[in-house]
Amino acid sequence: MADSIDFMAALSLGKPQHLILATPYMRNTPHRPPTILGFPDLSSGMSRALRCGAIAGEVFSVTSSSKSEVDYLGESTKGDLNVKEEHLEAFGVDGEATLHGPIEEIARKETKEAEVLLSELGIEDPFASRNSPRGIFCSRTLNLRSISAIGYDMDYTLIHYNVMAWEGRAYDYGMANLGGMGFPVDGLEFDPDLVIRGLIMDKERGNLVKADRFGYVKRAMHGTQMLSTRAVSEIYGRELVDLRKDSRWEFLNTLFSVSEAVMYMQMVDRLDEGAIPAELGPLDYKGLFQAVSKALFRAHVEGQLKSEIMAEPDRFVEPDPELPLALLDQKEAGKRLLLITNSDYHYTNKMMHHAFNRFLPNDMQWRDLFDMVIVSARKPEFFQMSHPMYEVVTSDGLMRPCFKAHSGGLYSGGSAQIVEKSLGVHGDEILYVGDHIFTDVSQSKVHLRWRTALICRELEDEFNALIHSRSHRAALIELVQQKEVIGDLFNQLRLARQRRTKDRPAQTLAVTHMDDQDLTESMQKLLIVMQRLDEKIAPMLEKDGEHFNKWWGYLSRAGLWDKSHLTRQIEKYADIYTSRVSNFLHYTPFMYFRSQEQSLAHDSCTYISRDVNGAAIRGTH
Repeated sequence: MADSIDFMAALSLGKPQHLILATPYMRNTPHRPPTILGFPDLSSGMSRALRCGAIAGEVFSVTSSSKSEVDYLGESTKGDLNVKEEHLEAFGVDGEATLHGPIEEIARKETKEAEVLLSELGIEDPFASRNSPRGIFCSRTLNLRSISAIGYDMDYTLIHYNVMAWEGRAYDYGMANLGGMGFPVDGLEFDPDLVIRGLIMDKERGNLVKADRFGYVKRAMHGTQMLSTRAVSEIYGRELVDLRKDSRWEFLNTLFSVSEAVMYMQMVDRLDEGAIPAELGPLDYKGLFQAVSKALFRAHVEGQLKSEIMAEPDRFVEPDPELPLALLDQKEAGKRLLLITNSDYHYTNKMMHHAFNRFLPNDMQWRDLFDMVIVSARKPEFFQMSHPMYEVVTSDGLMRPCFKAHSGGLYSGGSAQIVEKSLGVHGDEILYVGDHIFTDVSQSKVHLRWRTALICRELEDEFNALIHSRSHRAALIELVQQKEVIGDLFNQLRLARQRRTKDRPAQTLAVTHMDDQDLTESMQKLLIVMQRLDEKIAPMLEKDGEHFNKWWGYLSRAGLWDKSHLTRQIEKYADIYTSRVSNFLHYTPFMYFRSQEQSLAHDSCTYISRDVNGAAIRGTH
């Protein structure tokens, strides 16, 4: 999928020696002169002329392919690098006939050479990055070359906060407000491990639940106590989580939800204990949630928390020196960068100055990176409707109304439609990057068909937790597979016994002739084995994912095999997802992200393998 990306980067340097290093097609050997783009028959004079033309930037054009506006995967070819036809003709080169032989053989050879050169240059194969906690993972194929503009959220996207510091202080302010309202908050402390992103609050029952991709509840907590599997089945056996019913279900979309959820679950305990004063009125779980939300909202609106963060940004913000460089690569590649945040101007300016300026080269300022900055955007309404736009015209935040945005401008409010009109781009030419699955990702996707990227910092911890628990999961899966094989035999014998009681022949002649006592004893033995396996499997299932979170397990999984509700949301709305924006630095601004094959239940092919004792172990791949 890649074109001569690094070659183009070398051309921009204006140094011929970089051309030889930048592509596997151009290499010095002791026995022959450098070859250019796989054309070994060019004379040295022609080579020099072509190099001069390359340095002048005249050999290539960055346009859609002349043959098609989309490639064979349906992605736009806009932004692809193409050799100008007149340059091939000037040197008598026929691009179709130059490389002789079956393309499969040519590609195989060039692939090996590319891998060798990447290794020699110390550049990691971007496809290998999928197998690292800093990888960018693809749900829907995305050609970055065709993206004209990239918009970024700020909080927990460009700026990552120390969760314990930020959410801990948000919790402190929220609890102080609850205490001022008369709620009993003494003795309570912030516990960030109580909650993970992607959980769902059941405001009618005072529960926190984890659902699978279909909406079935797999784990649940009432107050701060986990419910048993049987209790979960009794409460939610006939119910599915439906996020469209926001009067009941509250989805924890982002790390900002952590403090609110911890507050709510702790106050549910106090409500159940009868500790909430009667003068606060008869409160049910839904009313309690409203009180908690109000208390936390006041902490944000009154500016106490943000004032503290602005005064001590080092305490709250986790620095990322690679982040500004990743955005600089994108900007220099011709991407128009946008900052679209719900935070106000003063807070945005302070945080961006702190996080970016010290890592930018040549006295650049953070504003120099962005073609447009929009603060107080009021997402998700920003993507849904039009609001008045104001231009910020002074350093202290003085604003004036405006009706049209321009490059380099700083604005408050407005709408996505104004952004599209001002840039002259729309829809899938824009990539929006944010941490909130609803406010940032789903709304820009649903209403505008923008391409989307989700930032989820916890992916790094989950990736490492999965590696740490490989042996545990392997042992667990082996036990489950063994039970399946034993269970299959037991079910066949059970069916044979059932048919025997009805004087009907069993499945096969051998089973029909099986002795009654042998049949009964075999079933008894198999039952005992399965019961003992269950005793072993059950606690192992409970522990699966404990290296990520001891109560909820993995972020992306619900049970041993299935995906979580959060993963379903990510796959549905986020074209790509990753742990931090700076991960783009390990790729290129021209990367072609191709989604992996999606396996279906009927795709699986059965295989038989043997354990150390020679016993058959069944599985799928």
